[in-house]
Amino acid sequence: MTRIAAVHGVLPPHRYEQYEITDALAAMGLVREAERGVLDRLHGTSSVRTRSLALPLERYATLNGFGEANDAFIEVALELGERAVKAALDEAGLRPQDVDLVISTSVTGIAAPSIEARLAGRLGLREDVKRVPVFGLGCVAGAAGIARLHDYLRGRPDDVAVLLSVELCSLTLQRTDSSAANLVAGSLFGDGAAALVAVGRDHPANRPDEGPVVVATRSRLYPGTERLLGWDIGDNGFQIVLGGELPDVVRRHLGPEVRTFLADHDLKPQEVTAWVCHPGGPKILDAVRETLDLPARALELTRRSLAEVGNLSSASVLHILRDTLAERPPLPGTPGLLLAMGPGFCSELVLLRW
Repeated sequence: MTRIAAVHGVLPPHRYEQYEITDALAAMGLVREAERGVLDRLHGTSSVRTRSLALPLERYATLNGFGEANDAFIEVALELGERAVKAALDEAGLRPQDVDLVISTSVTGIAAPSIEARLAGRLGLREDVKRVPVFGLGCVAGAAGIARLHDYLRGRPDDVAVLLSVELCSLTLQRTDSSAANLVAGSLFGDGAAALVAVGRDHPANRPDEGPVVVATRSRLYPGTERLLGWDIGDNGFQIVLGGELPDVVRRHLGPEVRTFLADHDLKPQEVTAWVCHPGGPKILDAVRETLDLPARALELTRRSLAEVGNLSSASVLHILRDTLAERPPLPGTPGLLLAMGPGFCSELVLLRW
């Protein structure tokens, strides 16, 4: 089976308290003075305490349009992506030349050549490395990326595959959009990157005592939900689409989906020893906990990640997986479930065995 050999998360150096970001957004004119209380309330109830940003906070007021923001995305994405992949390979005891496949994902910037192509020479990847850049999966891409690595490695059990996620959500800020969706997004999302290294069943680095294995995966699209989450892309770049009914959709669909998936493997939710869940936001996490009837401690690392770094889109679930491996690894042989949701509206489930 596919084994996760290492996960490494990185953050940009510009770290701020939530109130500092709130004040900066107000100073940029994101809301009128009469609406400042709404901004304060949204930021205060977001469960986010601190966030790291791609640029110094004062720089966002002077960004001149989508092109300049996207140039900044490429520059910072290369820096963070290089750090993440190098560290993950080091932790796995592997060299860049050992990598056979790289999947890179982001939904917060555009690059052609893609980020992993621009990094190939800097990292020392082979010229024949296979590359799959992914755009559009959004927050679900961390889980979906692991699932697609697993699909590949099942067919090539001697290979090494890397998943790279770089999400610089702050660079999508719409300074003239005072919609509820934009204000909520401005209270939740942070910047960061992560890299995961996985090896196939027959690779020498697939050692039983080092990292969980992927047992199975499931992807699911929920019809009629396309306008619940995503981007409207216009002259000013990425404008958030964020439906207020998302928590209700999670309550309606996720519980049955997870229970059916686990039942296919003779498991029940109460038998899962680690829940690695993407932190969509406090209301989403409440909905996840309710629909799966989880104890509060099950999502403790997810809630901590949301508080300390915000929602990092696809990179978040990888940061939480890293924290789980480092701080609270379950007993060997027990099941874990990694899950995320994203535009589509969709979910991705990855069953792990520790």
